[in-house]
Amino acid sequence: MTTKKELRPTHDLIVCDICARSILKGERTETFLAPGGVRKVVCELCTARATHEGWIRESAHGDLPASRGPERERRSFLGRLRSRREPEPFEEAPASAYQLETEDGQEMEGGEVPRLEDEDGVSPAPRSRPQDPRHVRAIPTNAEVKIERSLGIFNDSEHTKTVAGIARTLGTPWVSALPNSIEPSHVDVIVAWELSWYRWRVDLGDSAHPIELVGQGEELSDLEVEQVGWNGVSAPDGTLALVVISEP
Repeated sequence: MTTKKELRPTHDLIVCDICARSILKGERTETFLAPGGVRKVVCELCTARATHEGWIRESAHGDLPASRGPERERRSFLGRLRSRREPEPFEEAPASAYQLETEDGQEMEGGEVPRLEDEDGVSPAPRSRPQDPRHVRAIPTNAEVKIERSLGIFNDSEHTKTVAGIARTLGTPWVSALPNSIEPSHVDVIVAWELSWYRWRVDLGDSAHPIELVGQGEELSDLEVEQVGWNGVSAPDGTLALVVISEP
C-alpha cells in the first residue's frame, strides 16, 4: 500500500496588507504602523503607497518626537499636508492704531491728512490738472484770406496726388473754394470734372488733422449752386490756386 506524502509549507503564509498578494519565499517585507498603532505588513512594491497613506515604518517609529500626540498621529498624510498649506487669517489693525504727527508735535488719528499752509497761514488753492493740449490755429476773418490759407494747406497734403492722377485721365478740373456758411473755421474745396467730383473740408483751426474728404460723386448736378464758386484752378501736379475763371 502506497502512502501519500502531504506537502506542507515550510514558512507561514504572509499577505501584503496593501495589495493582498502572498509574499513569496525569500521576498523582503517591511512592517508599518497604521493610524492607531496597528502593525501592517507591506511588500517592497507597496512601500510608496503605504507612505502615501500616512503609515510609518516600524523601524523609524522610535525616531519620532515623543511630544507628538495621538490625535496628530491618526491624521493622514493628505490631512497634514492641507494643514500646512492653510494660511493663518490676517487681522488688519484698526485705523485708530495709526497716527500721524505734524510739525508742531500734534498727533492725528489715522486717515486724517494734515493741511499744508504757507508762511501767512493761508492754505494754498488746489492745483488743477492741465488740460490736454489742442492744436489750434488763428482763424482769419477775411473770406479771401481764408480761401488762400485753405488752398495752401491742401497743397501741402497728399490729396494733390488724387487730383493729379485723375487729371491725367479726365483733363484739367474746375476748382471751387468757399468758406462754410455754418462753421467759420471751415472752407469747402471742390474739384470737379464732367464725370467726377470730390469735396474736401479744410479746418483752419485744426493743425493736427485739417483736411477731410466729405463727399464725392459722378454728376455735377449733384452739387448745389450755392456750394460752388469755380474760383480756382489746378496745376498738373494737383496743387490748387485762387483765380477768377468763367463758370463751366
